[in-house]
Amino acid sequence: MGMTDPIADMLTRIRNACAARKESVEIPWSKLKETIVQILRQEGFVGDFVRIEKDGKPWLRVVLRYDEQNRPLINGLKRVSKPGLRVYVGVDEIPSVRQGLGVSILSTPAGVLTDREARQKHVGGELLCSVW
Repeated sequence: MGMTDPIADMLTRIRNACAARKESVEIPWSKLKETIVQILRQEGFVGDFVRIEKDGKPWLRVVLRYDEQNRPLINGLKRVSKPGLRVYVGVDEIPSVRQGLGVSILSTPAGVLTDREARQKHVGGELLCSVW
């Protein structure tokens, strides 16, 4: 049986790896997951990532980042829109995460964007997750 929510699985893998102070985490690859990880890297939450082959299937290896006291830079990950309850927001309804310290990731007609980029391009969409 297949996985019902691959994005939630990816976020949980990252959350658990950060809690265990792992250097990196491996996630089954998909185009959407790679785009979300690119946004996390662009925002400074994770280090670099590479696409690898494991048993003939593509995976993402994501390098996690920690501060000087060995605390993870990701303090929280929250899946907002779920397969059973999709959450769509207009451009005026995009929430601010921790007064701008965090970032919301949206799937919009203009692609997968952060909350700031979506406001800038004046598009709304499905609110995938929040990271702080």
